[in-house]
Amino acid sequence: MDEAVETRTTRSRSRLRGGLVTVGTVLALLAAMGLTVLGLGSADNAVASYDASSWLWSAARSELARVNGVTARVDTRTEVPAARRHPMQVVQTDRVLVLRDLHTGQISTLDLATLQITATTPTAPGLGVSVALHEDAAFVVDAVQGVVRQLDPRSLAPVGEPVRYPPGITGGTFDGAGRLWIAVPTEGTVSAITPAPLPSGSAPGAAVSPKQVETHEVAEPSHELVVSTLDDGVAVLDRTAGALVTVVRGAVRRAALAQTLTGPGTLPARTSGPVVPVTVAGQRQVHAVAEGGEVRSFTVPGEGDRLGAAVAWAGRFYCADDAAGVVYAFDAAGQVVETIRGRWSGPLELDVRENHLFINAPDAATARVVNDRHEVREVDKYANDVLGGDPPVEPPPPPPPPKKPQVSKPGAPRSVTAAAGDAQARVSWRPAAANGAQIIRYVVEGAGQRLEVGANQRSVQVTGLTNGETYKFSVHAVNAEGAGPSRRSNPVTPTAEVPDPPASVAAEARADGTVEVSWPAANGQGNSIARYAVTATSAGTNAPVGESTGTELVIKAGELEYGTQYAFTVVSVNDKGAASEASAVSDTVVPFTVPGEPLELRAGTVADQSGTVAVQWAPAQANGRPVTGYVVEVGDRRSEVTDTRTTLTGLGDGQNVTVRVRAVNEAGEGPEATTTARTVAPPRVTVTGSSATATAVTVTFTVDAGGGQATCTLSRSGQPARSGPCSSITMTGLTPGTNYGFTVTATNAAGSGTATRAQQTQALYGIATCVNGSEPDQRTYCDRDRDGRNGNEIFSVPRQDNDRQVGWARPGTRLQAHCKIRGEEVYAYVYNDDKRSTWWVRVEYSGRNYIPWAWLNLEGGDNINVLPTC
Repeated sequence: MDEAVETRTTRSRSRLRGGLVTVGTVLALLAAMGLTVLGLGSADNAVASYDASSWLWSAARSELARVNGVTARVDTRTEVPAARRHPMQVVQTDRVLVLRDLHTGQISTLDLATLQITATTPTAPGLGVSVALHEDAAFVVDAVQGVVRQLDPRSLAPVGEPVRYPPGITGGTFDGAGRLWIAVPTEGTVSAITPAPLPSGSAPGAAVSPKQVETHEVAEPSHELVVSTLDDGVAVLDRTAGALVTVVRGAVRRAALAQTLTGPGTLPARTSGPVVPVTVAGQRQVHAVAEGGEVRSFTVPGEGDRLGAAVAWAGRFYCADDAAGVVYAFDAAGQVVETIRGRWSGPLELDVRENHLFINAPDAATARVVNDRHEVREVDKYANDVLGGDPPVEPPPPPPPPKKPQVSKPGAPRSVTAAAGDAQARVSWRPAAANGAQIIRYVVEGAGQRLEVGANQRSVQVTGLTNGETYKFSVHAVNAEGAGPSRRSNPVTPTAEVPDPPASVAAEARADGTVEVSWPAANGQGNSIARYAVTATSAGTNAPVGESTGTELVIKAGELEYGTQYAFTVVSVNDKGAASEASAVSDTVVPFTVPGEPLELRAGTVADQSGTVAVQWAPAQANGRPVTGYVVEVGDRRSEVTDTRTTLTGLGDGQNVTVRVRAVNEAGEGPEATTTARTVAPPRVTVTGSSATATAVTVTFTVDAGGGQATCTLSRSGQPARSGPCSSITMTGLTPGTNYGFTVTATNAAGSGTATRAQQTQALYGIATCVNGSEPDQRTYCDRDRDGRNGNEIFSVPRQDNDRQVGWARPGTRLQAHCKIRGEEVYAYVYNDDKRSTWWVRVEYSGRNYIPWAWLNLEGGDNINVLPTC
């Protein structure tokens, strides 16, 4: 882009508006990125583009989905390789989509009638450059540099000279009248630009440039300005002064909002209707400002400041809460009339287009469409039953409906044990059965004490006991239904003669999902150590995981949660039942095992490549260690990839293949996921019929493209083939009344298939025409053959040679015509409307001979061009 003229300004920062805020947002289709377009034919695309549609971006899948506002369905999905998670901007009309990738700065234009990228141009990456589009005018607004340049949306070539402003402009969207509005905070002005007409490509002279047609003062210089274009004008929010200024048909109105706005306000990039909503996200308020300056304020439910700018649509206001994944709809009085919820994460984008409001979450699988009757419908952006969707998979049988759980009080805890200490005892247990309702707590009773323990603890130290006295403890669980049965521990007698704890504890997470905890033998202080009790500690959790008579314990795979940090303590228990204090805590380990199986595995035919299938899947569960790659197998072939998609080649044509995919992490290869796919097979052609005129034959047929993209031709022996659609092809330039044999050939990446058809052309006839004139010497000229030259004479050669004349056709005789040939010029004078020509027609007369076209009027309009050349 052009560099702006350096201009001094006191403004240190301005906020760019108009690029990412409107929906219809988001995309980048870059030819350099290898765009894959899967969808409709050009005629269907043109129709669909006019049918209240909008393109929506899916960042998680790097896809565009064209959503029909009337049906709320996706009719085409378009993959954008290498653009996953890229922020994108899109501006669109019915026939053109102009896109900008904010990561790369690349601008592309997509012809919606053909679904083809027609041009690309680079800009600086990141925020600061935006694209505006209206009808056949496109602009690139470099807000940082202050340069506004018009482009031809068909070629992205510059149109005329750019309009230049001081750096740090804002705005850059069209109003309903086709004017591009730009605000200049350093000057406190807003101005309108009208586009120049596009060059025709053949007109001489310099190109006409866009014009700055009006400028209005809307604020003091260096105020922070936010722009929203109107149906016929612009609204400018002066954040610094707290005022909303509207410019409509040249009239400037100012509404003071300093007492109303309690924080920085935002505007939508485009406002429909006479009321402008000002959103103060920090206060969760919307202030609807009418034409006369009246303000109606209302509060958006919820908490937080992640509100998008409210959008006016069909008498309502729609405000998106990005944090909650909710769009609130308010009536004109500011009452919440609808709450639109979705399975959304990340920012929500609202765009009024084609008499519909489109709500899109780029990171989600669904969108919403709202019509002017405020009917809300969900859109599945990942729908597979559309052109361009993922290959359909055989749906699994529906699972049986889950049984309603029987909710009751919990069961008794398992393995309740007690170990004595010095004036204390340690009580531990394994979990109780929850019986349909989560356990809230455990209750330990004994020694005149009642202790409540968290559900994820399952061990407690009971203190205040008397050495030499025997105690028993009971433990029961509590859920929402109440207290379950208790289970008693073994009796214990506290004593001062307790063993030492292990001097240290080590832990190791092993690749098979187990965890090994080890320690040196403890000092029994005169008694032998009978066992060791091991407790696992994680965030907020202390729970016994087992006992061992030796100096190590292997915790079974799955006993601990993969990917969660754990440390361990060990208590020594001697042969008298006395227990030590807990050991020092071990080092921290994270249990892990091989990854889970890849999710959503699917494979499909690659239509334009022989013996190839494309495979993709969702990431596998890591199970405690990062997934480093995937092993993909077909038959005895094995490959390793790091992405969640790959293309497998060399599989043969028309083959059903089983694809196996396993994730790999530090522990090794996980369980496989399998799917099947079929490679492209050579096409199969079935002729369904044929028809003929005198000089053309149309063959109709069907093609099983074998999963590929077939091209079709029609040929006859010794002549070039003719291409056409894979449904019917017409061969022209044929001889009337002739039998022909035709071959239909369909070709794809795997090869060709053929079928034949015989068809005779219809006979073409002409009328030998000679009409007597009105003059005396003309009145009998056509009545009979005579010496010398006469009308309707037939020769064996295309010239009037008496020695080669074979006969004479009485006027009105119907002759079958075969072909035409150049010969001697013949002038029919008044006897056939002054017809003069060098064309002769081979006709069926005493065999195949020639009559001047001047004397033969062909049926069906007397068009000599329908006859082939002899």
